[in-house]
Amino acid sequence: MKPTPQTLNDWLAHCEQLHPTTIDMGLERVHAVARRMGIGFTCPVITVAGTNGKGSTCAMLESILLQAGYRTGVYTSPHLVHFEERLRLNGEPVKAPELAAALARVESARVQGDDAVSLTYFEFTTLAILDVLRHSRLDVVVLEVGLGGRLDAVNIIEPDCAIITSIDLDHTALLGETRDAIGFEKAGIMRTGKPVVVSDPMPPQSVLDRALEVGADLWRVGVDFNVTGDKQQWAWAGRGRRYSGMAYPALLGANQLVNAAGVLAALNALRDCLPITAQAVRNGFAFVDLPGRFQIVPGQPNLVLDVAHNPHAAAALAANLDAMGFFPTTHAVFGAMADKDIAAVLARLNPLVDKWYFTNLPTERAARATDLMAQWQAANKRKDCTAEVYVDPESALQAALSQADPADRIVVFGSFLTVGGVLKDGVPRLQAKHLPHS
Repeated sequence: MKPTPQTLNDWLAHCEQLHPTTIDMGLERVHAVARRMGIGFTCPVITVAGTNGKGSTCAMLESILLQAGYRTGVYTSPHLVHFEERLRLNGEPVKAPELAAALARVESARVQGDDAVSLTYFEFTTLAILDVLRHSRLDVVVLEVGLGGRLDAVNIIEPDCAIITSIDLDHTALLGETRDAIGFEKAGIMRTGKPVVVSDPMPPQSVLDRALEVGADLWRVGVDFNVTGDKQQWAWAGRGRRYSGMAYPALLGANQLVNAAGVLAALNALRDCLPITAQAVRNGFAFVDLPGRFQIVPGQPNLVLDVAHNPHAAAALAANLDAMGFFPTTHAVFGAMADKDIAAVLARLNPLVDKWYFTNLPTERAARATDLMAQWQAANKRKDCTAEVYVDPESALQAALSQADPADRIVVFGSFLTVGGVLKDGVPRLQAKHLPHS
């Protein structure tokens, strides 16, 4: 008989062994264990789904709610370096022993006599995180959907408000080949009579149809709320409320205004149960922080970190890199999962990248660096562009640094494991070798 896991890492290893597949769409099994545990919330819950922008949306909600004095719990996934990053309580990552204890509670509810419910790693850990959240005496809970929406483990919780961010092609093998099919899955988090904020400026028809079908209170950008702005400031207006003269969110990138607009719509939809002052909104946007989302680390060379791993996110990254101005050489460290549309991601970034450093990642789901390089070579028409392969993100970054001039920039992007791989010992501050050390 195996010993009972003790530490968080023991429990996570245990969770990985339980189910034959990594992803198993469906809520019956996770619902059954949640009922045994009595999981549910009395405070308001905001659920966030979408292809890109979910993490940024959750971070902005959390920042504003904390500034307003609320006790917050935020669940996001995946993590960059440590599993505990997936759950933040009042802005701080959960403590490992607290999570380990919750995983033990899930296990005792999962296995009752001869009746053992099989859970995936994601389902098991989601139940543990929900259990910690419900025991934490919170004023508001923010839940990010892991994959899709309708059949994601997070969707066992009834939200008081749903947010659907941008919708694009990703996880097509599981969610469908079209934006319409994917939109239908995301729209599964809507509830009758409850607000749903759609911050995608061009949502698939399936999302709008679903809102009508379930009788959700639809808040649609460009219809129920809108944003305006110039170089210095921006404004939001919707359903009898206005915020004007606001500084842009501290998260960089043009796409963040779309996310910020959705956040304000959600907070206005919930203002009867979660009143927020204009000052909390301003401060929340000013202080929001989220590693790995167009994160620029000053140095010589500059370092840019971004978890863009699908064509839509890659297009946003390309636009944001373009807006940074001129750099003599752009070096890119890239690693991604094998099921991503790698050719489209490379096509978006190749015009901006002079030297590629393709990397392996520590999971069987990842594309091998040699395969990434082969895909790049098959499509590359640029004579002045080079590429090499590396065993891990850290060695790829070091190689880029050894070839970079102080005025260059290095972009590390792709999977969370790519960005996490260079953040594992903290945020690197780069100093190119041929820069004289002061």
